Amino acid sequence: MMEALMMLLSAEMHVDAMADLLGEHDTRLWRVLMHYVEQTHAKSDWSAVRRIAVDETSARRGHRYVTTVLDDERSRLLLMVEGRSAEALGAFANALREHGGEASQIEAIAMDMSPAYVKGATQYFPQAKIVFDKFHLMVLAGQALDEVRRELQREGAELKGALWSLRGNAWNLTQERQEQRKSLSCQYTKLGRAISLRETLQAIYASPERQVAEGELNWWCGWAARSRLSPFRSLAKTVRQHWNGILAYFDTRMTSAAIEAVNGTIQLAKRMARGFKSFVYFRTAAYLRAGKLTLAVPTIA
Repeated sequence: MMEALMMLLSAEMHVDAMADLLGEHDTRLWRVLMHYVEQTHAKSDWSAVRRIAVDETSARRGHRYVTTVLDDERSRLLLMVEGRSAEALGAFANALREHGGEASQIEAIAMDMSPAYVKGATQYFPQAKIVFDKFHLMVLAGQALDEVRRELQREGAELKGALWSLRGNAWNLTQERQEQRKSLSCQYTKLGRAISLRETLQAIYASPERQVAEGELNWWCGWAARSRLSPFRSLAKTVRQHWNGILAYFDTRMTSAAIEAVNGTIQLAKRMARGFKSFVYFRTAAYLRAGKLTLAVPTIA
């Protein structure tokens, strides 16, 4: 019954607080949590997993990262491994076999443009379609716009206080900021072209069919290449280099939104715990909160 109580409390508070409440050492509580979580996770069936999302999240300060793998259709955390290398996908391929699946069953993998993840997906899941996250590409477009803005400021443009009027989507801005954006776009033609390039790229993602999107994206790359805006010329090259993965979105409509949400949950658990003493504790907390496990623990009568 004490173990059942521990599992119930673990869903509401971090282990340090639970240790204070129960008058137990935190390492004893971790042993109980790890026993039930690892046992249940080891028995989970992945034979129906067809689409996955891969991303990184920070484990602790000092640029230490872990790779998270998500069942994209069920928003279920499948695996967390240390590092963010191609071997993280190899670790998932091994775990998939241990959980009743095969690499050949994975049809699509959503990810950012990380060369390490691309290499891992190509090596360990050669039959899977790589889908580059549309939000990642829009972040790159936003960075290109920011770079144009900074170049104009270095040339003497009066853009002080306009940062948040120029970033993001116009429909999320107040009327005053929308008017400021329009005014600055007319005043500085480079800025106007940069904003138009970003907004047009975003509009392409509304295309109903891959064939339509492919034609529009090809036209956009030509426009960006001729724009005389160095950041957008570089972005056009990036799009060309990742062409098939970007267009794969229109076949699958997959994004990394679900895994970003799971990573947010994991980071919340880390902040509540003020960090974890070991990766094993971190992984246990992640599986507990995002693995959607049905834990076989004693019930409280």
